[in-house]
Amino acid sequence: MKKIISYLLLTCLLMTGLYAQERILLKGKVLNPLGEGIPGATLQLQGTNQKQSSENDGSFSLSYQKGASLLVTAVGYASKTIVLTTESSLTINLSVFSEAIDEVVVVGYGTQKKGEVTSAIASVKAEDFTQGAVKDAGQLIQGKVAGLRITTPNGDPNSSSQINLRGLNSINGSQDPLVIIDGIPGSLNTVAPEDIESIDVLKDGSAAAIYGTRATSGVILITTRKNRSNDNRTSIEYNNYANLQTLFRKPDMMTADDYKRLIGEGVKYTDLGSSTNWIDEVTQNPFSHNHNVTLFGGNARTNFTGSVNYRDWEGVLLKSGQERLNIRADLNHEMFDGKLRTNMQVINRSTTAKQGGSSDYMWRQAIIRNPTDRVFNDQGKWQENNAYMYDNPLGMIHETVNDRIFRETRMNGSLEYRPIQDLSLKMLLSRVQQNDLYGNSTSFDHVNTTKNNLNGTASRSTSAMVENLMELTANYNKTFGLHKLGVLGGYSWQDNTAENFYAYNFDFPTDNYSYNKLESGMALQRGMASMTSGKSQWKLAGFFARATYSYKERYMAMASIRREGSSTFGENNKWGNFPAISLGWDMAKEPFMEEVKAINQLKLRAGFGVTGTIASSSYMSQTSYNFDRGQGAYINGKWVPGFVPVRNFNPDLKWEKKHEYNVGLDFSMLNNRVYGSVDYYSRRIKDLLYQFSVPSPPYLYSSMMLNAGEMSNSGVEVLINVDAVRKENFKWKTGLTFSTNKNKLINLSNDAFNVTVPFFEAGYTGEPIQIATHRVEVGRSIGDFYVWKTVGVDDNGKWLVESKTGEAVTMADATPDDRQYYGNGIPDFNLGWNNSFNYKNIDFSFTLRGAFGHQVLNMTRMYYENPINKAYNALKTAYDPVYGKTLNNDLVYVSHYIEDADFVKLDNVTLGYSFKPQAIKGINRLRLYVSGLNLMTITGYKGLDPEATSYSGDFTFAPGIEHRDRYPTTRTFTAGLNVTF
Repeated sequence: MKKIISYLLLTCLLMTGLYAQERILLKGKVLNPLGEGIPGATLQLQGTNQKQSSENDGSFSLSYQKGASLLVTAVGYASKTIVLTTESSLTINLSVFSEAIDEVVVVGYGTQKKGEVTSAIASVKAEDFTQGAVKDAGQLIQGKVAGLRITTPNGDPNSSSQINLRGLNSINGSQDPLVIIDGIPGSLNTVAPEDIESIDVLKDGSAAAIYGTRATSGVILITTRKNRSNDNRTSIEYNNYANLQTLFRKPDMMTADDYKRLIGEGVKYTDLGSSTNWIDEVTQNPFSHNHNVTLFGGNARTNFTGSVNYRDWEGVLLKSGQERLNIRADLNHEMFDGKLRTNMQVINRSTTAKQGGSSDYMWRQAIIRNPTDRVFNDQGKWQENNAYMYDNPLGMIHETVNDRIFRETRMNGSLEYRPIQDLSLKMLLSRVQQNDLYGNSTSFDHVNTTKNNLNGTASRSTSAMVENLMELTANYNKTFGLHKLGVLGGYSWQDNTAENFYAYNFDFPTDNYSYNKLESGMALQRGMASMTSGKSQWKLAGFFARATYSYKERYMAMASIRREGSSTFGENNKWGNFPAISLGWDMAKEPFMEEVKAINQLKLRAGFGVTGTIASSSYMSQTSYNFDRGQGAYINGKWVPGFVPVRNFNPDLKWEKKHEYNVGLDFSMLNNRVYGSVDYYSRRIKDLLYQFSVPSPPYLYSSMMLNAGEMSNSGVEVLINVDAVRKENFKWKTGLTFSTNKNKLINLSNDAFNVTVPFFEAGYTGEPIQIATHRVEVGRSIGDFYVWKTVGVDDNGKWLVESKTGEAVTMADATPDDRQYYGNGIPDFNLGWNNSFNYKNIDFSFTLRGAFGHQVLNMTRMYYENPINKAYNALKTAYDPVYGKTLNNDLVYVSHYIEDADFVKLDNVTLGYSFKPQAIKGINRLRLYVSGLNLMTITGYKGLDPEATSYSGDFTFAPGIEHRDRYPTTRTFTAGLNVTF
């Protein structure tokens, strides 16, 4: 018996020893292309549950059996599978996604390998974002996505980027792309730029059709940073920068010395005895700072991400600025062996702007102010006089209170269940609440009182919005040998309720109340105060489905459909269908291309999709009546307000539909060192929403929103990325974007109502000229200036313009019919060139952007390069000869002030240095950098900034105007640091 027991013990010991010999200990590091450790990389032995994450310096340690396959993945990097034999140490180098066809891009309601995408989708990862002080998510990808035009038309810290994808696509609908943050609709300001992991842009109809009525202007998908680690450890990141701003360029106005010189020459200016540089008086070189702390923690089952972002930005104009606090918390948990996954996220955004009277109009006052005038009068009050629209800009700034507090809370959660390996069932719930509160007042020393006798003014306004979203999706993905199939089905419900209130009063007993005791103003008792309020609601419901197929990643197909209903449209057209289809063929994977080793990918794709645009108002299809005191009557000795119609009933009102075709080529060659895409698109927007005049009677109201007309856009987009140098200590990556856009208004008519509009005018000059700047005519391009064309100046200094018969006539003899088309405010093509260099621990990057083939109306010259009005200051060039003569004409809108505006901007330059991990104990990563934004512009344009033009709001169809009333653009210098603990 003892022998048997001894034998069994010996056998167990031998087996244990044999097992120990079969397990091999492996230690190593996971490194990025710069040789830096990648924290949080996941290392999994395939076929087992053994999984762990790399440490902050990229190191790891695990045991394996000979022949095991090790899968290494990390966010932002291409995955790698390694078959282990007898290695005891290993360095694993991961390439960033931009170097790999296996990059995962975000698409509507899911993700897809870039190599299998058959639509026009652009993806920008965090490592390629614009560095330094950026306003919002838009500036992060400025110049990096072909066809996506992102501009910053002013330097106001409270403004956002202006963004447009593939041209203008609606007359009355929104031109802004739909922005989705982690599956929830939002805006470019919803999350702090430092909190963003990637931005994907769905550019063509086949990609965007899954979002139906909201996607005509494209879709921008923002993915926030999340904890991808599976280890029970915590890391903290701190990012900080401080910046200084200066005016990008100042208008060269006449000085006090110029006034005195001209007075000596007999020009009738008034010397008021002082010397004041009014632009310098109202501006400053502001100092701003930004702080972002991100916390990652958890384990393989439960992990969290928390971030706090605080930004204090001052504006270049006095008493303008913004404080912003963003707080985000993201929690993930899984159970039942990963079959059930939950996510909860809360984003809280608070913005405070306590400002004075700095405004676009104040900027005008600083420009036109007499440089010999003084700031204060003898009594120490603001110096004023009674000239028309001529106010002391410093008085406007300091005697105005203009406060805003904006708060937004976004709460969303999802529950995902995987009953079998390839099937995912998900429910997403979201609630967004916004509250916006304004307060405005002017003191007794403001011109509202000193010149207009209002005795103090005050107003308060508030708006609130609640938006709920529910989405149910089922996603099935299965690989059958060489075939890969994906099927998505879902339901979406969204409702939005908005409210607003406004109250205004004046004639107060004291100005100490500011805007906090509106009822004390005497204007209320005289019936001269004003008050408004409103409420609106809309609902959106949709069913959607998508199927994707891939064979050997060589042949690919995608088809989708969304059926959507909106409460904003007529009872006969509540629902609409939005289909899409796209095909792809990667020729590089064909047998006949096997010998062409230089080509890694050559994917031809084509797609078609239908998207929509909803009405700008919730009730455009319904009859509405208002009580109007102005149209009332005396009844029984009492004035009774009239009950009058303000909108006609239109049960056939429906959404605009955009039909878009896209043909593209994705390529990658030379071991993925040269890669990019080329796209051609053609889109036709049908059933345009337009406000037509209709006869009254029979209609209750004289105008009506109808579906009428068509508009077209077409263009070419090119993206080329090159890893020009890939040395151990030196790397250079360069990228080029190029895009064109041609548009046309095809028709603007509605046969059912027998109404036709051959053209409509857009844009305006403002007082005292008072005329439209553009005309949009059927059959012509959008953006055409419509103006009197100058051909000379007569001996009396009067403009000579070309009449419709081709003769030269004076402006006094010219008629409105003599105006003609002259130039266009939309660039023929846009260009971007991005470069990044890495030498050992030093990184350097710069971006050049340009726009070409367009014109800009220089309103500063139109108003101030004319010596006719001696009450206002003028540009120094006002007395330069025009056509060899001195100008002596009233202010008019003529072609002389429309200039070619081609430009190239040195937009972003960044220089950084990264210290080695643990160079300072406890710090895994430390990087210092300096950066500059909007540093230099090469252009022949004479204005302040050829890019400072608005193409939104009232000027959507009047692009290419540099307005006189504007917040000036700025140049920004930044210093910052990035630290990981």
